[in-house]
Amino acid sequence: MKDMLELIYWDNTIRSYLISLAFIVVGFCVLHLVKNYLLQRLRLIASKTESNLDDIALQVLEKFGIPILRILVIYWALELLSLNSNIEKWLKIAYGVVTLYFLISFSLTLARKVLEAQVLKLENGETKLKQIGGIMIVLKILVWSAGLLMFFSNLGYNVTTVLTGLGIGGIAIALAAQNILGDLFNYFVIFFDRPFEVGDFITVDDKKGTVENIGIKTTRIRSITGEQLIIANSNLTGSRIHNFKRLESRRVVFNIGVVYGLPLDKLKMIPEMIKSIVQKSELVRFDRVHFATYGNFSLNYEVVFFVDTPEYNTYMDIVQQINFDIYEQFAAAKIDFASSTPTLIVESTKFIKK
Repeated sequence: MKDMLELIYWDNTIRSYLISLAFIVVGFCVLHLVKNYLLQRLRLIASKTESNLDDIALQVLEKFGIPILRILVIYWALELLSLNSNIEKWLKIAYGVVTLYFLISFSLTLARKVLEAQVLKLENGETKLKQIGGIMIVLKILVWSAGLLMFFSNLGYNVTTVLTGLGIGGIAIALAAQNILGDLFNYFVIFFDRPFEVGDFITVDDKKGTVENIGIKTTRIRSITGEQLIIANSNLTGSRIHNFKRLESRRVVFNIGVVYGLPLDKLKMIPEMIKSIVQKSELVRFDRVHFATYGNFSLNYEVVFFVDTPEYNTYMDIVQQINFDIYEQFAAAKIDFASSTPTLIVESTKFIKK
């Protein structure tokens, strides 16, 4: 039996192969215990903390950390053997490639999970999750580029020339694609500054619509007439944007003219009559009503109130009902409108939630 263990195959004894195999088996068993018991206890501890960052770290560690350690165990086990120089060289390269892949995947997944956790804490976080894709594309390019450069540097290649070429090429690309890079930069401005989000109804210059998608280069808006507007991000950040989604209430100025010759007692009735009509709606905050001016053909009253809703259709329903009620009560009280058409002036006052 002892003589059999000393038999040599491919420059290694059977004893060496068995030791290497035992190292792999023991290493895998230890990692199995770590995965099933140690990580399990850590998850229980993490579930009791307020922060979810430790939960994310454990998820990513289990997904990528354990496979990396298994590869490391196999590599160390093979190091116990005497291998041909060419085989050893290719083994190191293969180990480096696999390790680099898992480390980069680990870093990118952890970064995405952390970004998602932070974004979900923001207002309308669910809708903003779609925008993380653009950030992750940029991160992937940067991380993979840095990882590959480090990998080739460790293999003994001179990456200085490559870096110099990338620097010169980067300048040339930046000059040729400055508009694209400007849109990319403004994508980050939109993401972090949040002037608008997906689902917001906005006005840009003379264009109105609902934001459907915020991309790396362009933002897509569904206009009120049905067509899709595609606007470069740099054009959006350089324009004045009216965001109606963040409008909490609307200020309404309502002018009504009644005929000359109306008795004084009826003139004095009008303010209280209009006030009672306006205050019927729960979404309306009454401000004031006054006999404001003597017009050429009418005695003019000015009514001011606020409608507490960002929904335009709801706002118009309320204004319409107030118009109906005023007309009905004026007719019952025999108060005649002036021959000139009553005018409705609407001013939007924005109350932005921060």
